[in-house]
Amino acid sequence: MKTYNIALIKGDGIGPEIIDEAVKVLDAVAARFDFSMRYEEVLMGGSAYDVTGDPLPQETINVSLNADAVLFGAIGGEKWDNLPREKRPESGLLRFRKELGVFANLRPAVVYDELVNASSLKPEVVKGVDLMVVRELIGGIYFGEPKGWEGDKAYNTMVYTKPEVVRIAHTAFKIAMERGKKVCSVDKANVLDVSQMWRETVEEVAKEYPEVSLSHMYVDNAAMQLIRDPKQFDVILTGNIFGDILSDEASMLSGSIGLLPSASVGAKIGVYEPIHGSAPDIAGQGIANPIATIASASMMLRFALGENEAADRIDAAIKHALKDGYRTRDLANYDAKELCSTSEMGDIIANYAAKE
Repeated sequence: MKTYNIALIKGDGIGPEIIDEAVKVLDAVAARFDFSMRYEEVLMGGSAYDVTGDPLPQETINVSLNADAVLFGAIGGEKWDNLPREKRPESGLLRFRKELGVFANLRPAVVYDELVNASSLKPEVVKGVDLMVVRELIGGIYFGEPKGWEGDKAYNTMVYTKPEVVRIAHTAFKIAMERGKKVCSVDKANVLDVSQMWRETVEEVAKEYPEVSLSHMYVDNAAMQLIRDPKQFDVILTGNIFGDILSDEASMLSGSIGLLPSASVGAKIGVYEPIHGSAPDIAGQGIANPIATIASASMMLRFALGENEAADRIDAAIKHALKDGYRTRDLANYDAKELCSTSEMGDIIANYAAKE
């Protein structure tokens, strides 16, 4: 029997609750498909700072680098907002991504038929939406040098090297080959030199994927088009800051940020996490939606472990639960037949995953 080593980072706020439900579902499909999971829990974020004085202990890096994948909850909260910047949970997360070399953030945005009315957009606009944002994660303006704050002047620098663009472009085109074979590269090439280089480099990489159609779009237009006609997109390829904004915008097409997963992948170990935050205001109440984390576990099975059948089983179980009217509180107003707690939703999805 194959055994996979998984680093678990539960984090802060609702992180422990939603990770527990994802583990429950993973164990259900592991038993069904004859593999096993070995979990090792490590700390990151505010909870790590409280114990060690560091939002990213070295042990967490070491364990993660020696795992087959990392399943991550969420970090942060007002409790730690007044710490020095380098001690805040978010700083630990940025360092973590850098240490693991996860340069590509994959964010699918899928609108479930059962929740088409949950979106703030018209059903005919969002029904059938299924797109993937591929965001470069460890370059661009968040990491570029020089940067600083001197008196009444502050500055950051957007920097990309050609190799950085090449590797994220290859990631996007490979994903497109398994989907609808369309890539839309989003930049600001009419203004930014770095975007002009980005665009030319993406076009060079595209020649290696003749089956994939490539288009370009300025980021301001892309933001508009995501609302006007989201179904035109298959794979959106973009840089760090643009992807940060557009992926959050795309997430709201589904009607709840509690539904959507993400993966951060690269040359080393992948990190799989829901796109939402730690929601400390509802932590411990048993009302958080675990679906995004469970779907992240499905992405982990698919992209990191190659367990595609098990991943398919989880995806089908999520849809089955929603079709049967099970809802957590964030979705209570959308055809709910039974309102579920966090753990109850995990139980339902795990049961469907084990049986289907």
